[in-house]
Order: sequence, then C-alpha cells, then structure tokens
Amino acid sequence: MRVIVAGAGVAGLAAARGLLAAGHDVEVYEEAPGPRTAGGSVTLWPGSTAILDELGIGYANLGWRLETMESWTEDGRRLFTVDLTSAERRYGHPCVHVARRELVAALAGDLPVVYGAGVEHAVPERAEARLADGRTVRGDVLVGADGRRSAVRRALWGDDPATLSGWVTWQGFTTAPTSLTGERRAVMIAGRRELCGLIPAGGGRLLWWFDVQASPGGPFWKDDPDVVRRLRERFGGWADPVPTVLETMNEIDFFPHHRHTIPAIWGKGPTTLAGDAAHTMPPTMAQGANQALEDAWLLTRSIGGDLRAYERARARIARLRALLAGSEVTNRQRSYAGLFPDWMATRLHTASLRRFSSYLLTAS
Repeated sequence: MRVIVAGAGVAGLAAARGLLAAGHDVEVYEEAPGPRTAGGSVTLWPGSTAILDELGIGYANLGWRLETMESWTEDGRRLFTVDLTSAERRYGHPCVHVARRELVAALAGDLPVVYGAGVEHAVPERAEARLADGRTVRGDVLVGADGRRSAVRRALWGDDPATLSGWVTWQGFTTAPTSLTGERRAVMIAGRRELCGLIPAGGGRLLWWFDVQASPGGPFWKDDPDVVRRLRERFGGWADPVPTVLETMNEIDFFPHHRHTIPAIWGKGPTTLAGDAAHTMPPTMAQGANQALEDAWLLTRSIGGDLRAYERARARIARLRALLAGSEVTNRQRSYAGLFPDWMATRLHTASLRRFSSYLLTAS
C-alpha cells in the first residue's frame, strides 16, 4: 500500500521503517528543515528496545544501559530501588537511556524523508494531505505523526484538545563529572512541591531535569529571565550531585506539561494518528518515546486491516498511562513508595511494563 506519513519524529520514523520492511510504499513529510533533534534524552523500556531490535536498530551501541532506578528524598535519603535487570531478564531486552537526537538519527537512517514540507491541511476520507509548498499528496493510508500541534489531527478532531497541567520541566545535560555520570542507575528525587531527575546518557553526559509548578507569564515559565537563578535557589540545598548540576547549567530546554482526553477512536476512514498527535501526555513517567514506538509497531501490523482496532488497542494503554502520569507528581511528593521494600517496587514496576505495553502483552 502507499502510505503517507506526516512527521519525522520517533513515531513517524519508526512507523515508516516498519512499513517499508513490510513491503509498503512509504513517503514521509516533515515540517522542519532537517532532522528533529531538539530535546534531551529518553528512557526506553524493554518493549521499546525489543521494537528497535525488530526494526534493525542495534541498541547495544545506542545510549546507556540502566540497571537500577532509585527514589530519594531531597536530602539524599534513599526510599527504594527498582532492579531494572529483573525486567530485562523477564522480557529479554534491557532498559536503555538515549539522547533523543541519537534515537532520531538511528531511526531515520536512509528513510525517504522530505524535509521542509510540513502538512498544512488533510482530507481524512481521501488520505490526502496538502503540503506547505502547495503540493497535494495522496495515499492508500495517511498517518498523522506530526506532534502535539498536528495538522492531521486538526482535520480529524478540530481544535487542539490539550490544556496546560500547571507543571513544567526544565531540562538539559551536564558533562561535568558527577557521582552518577558513569553509573547505570537513574535517580528520581522528590521534594514537597518539586521533582528532580538525574540519568546518565552515555558519552560522559548526565541528563538532568527539574519539574516545578508554573503558569504563563509567571516564575519558571519559558520567558522568565531569572529561571536559572530561581532553580538554583529552589534546589541548591538538595543532595549531591544536584548542586554540581545547578552550577554547570548552560543550554536549558523548557517543556510545559499538557494533558487531554484520549478518545477511543482517533481516525477516520484511511487516516489515523500516532505518537503525540494521538496522545499528548506529560513527561513525568518517561513514556512519550515508548508510546510512539509501540504505536508504530502495532500500526505496522494494522495497515491494510482495521485501523480502528489499532486505535482502540493503543487508546486503552495511552489512557492508563496518561492517568498515571497525571497523578504521579502527587504520589511522588507523598513519598508513599518508601513504605514498601525494594523487591515489591521491582515486582510492581516489572508487571506494569507488561500491562502498559502492546508489544509485551502480545509477545508474552
């Protein structure tokens, strides 16, 4: 079949790679003038690294393999540790933390991506898209993988349904040596009104992020000229290596948290959605790239069949993930997880990976 893919992010590239391998004719159109490499890094759980393996992406040399995930209080007291190798042994694939630009580059490879040609309007019933340069392209199937401001979704749903949650993330890398940079553990630190995450990304890099409450025009918003000073004041007394991270901040990225209701049916006729276009959710649970890869994996198996079945299956999982992501900040702040032992945290985490994964559910 001839498949038109709008968007060359993780969802669009993974779908295109899988569809080409399945023998379909695929064209990818991307608004940006080149590969979309903005953003820090992402954690890929076993279902996602398994999908990369199926797509022919060698993750052994991609990113940094993680073995544990720890939760701390702001003064450095450990609440619990999740053994990520337990999930690796159970599902046969590791947890990997990888810079987003490296993941996009690996997925893009030699795919037929037309850059500087974003979709401005779509006709879902005809799998037709009008590009920014005035051309119109049509396929047997149209996949809107063009992000949170998707033109394909707008043709399907109308106005953008996403709203701000009241939380934002400030994120970046440090290459300064820290106690975690060469480790294979991720650390999440919960304060009473804020969060911090620290994860090694390989190549001497440590990803850091700070989650704080903010609203447009106020402190910690993207136009705040004093945001670095504010972050240093808010988090400066936290446990090592947070002070080192704060002192070495240079390039810093801003991500507001958006949420929206995820419908059971995303598309219409021969047109469907994937990735953030279908289910924008906050980054709290590290699920954006994972859900995009799972969308692509199941969509590849649904082209030529029932696209609505694909949407219903993925919507069930995305809804649960979005619900948990929305409550995760509150839960972490209460530090409730420190009340149960490490083995229980590991078991719950490993089970949740399967429950919220189309790939692992199907493969099990």
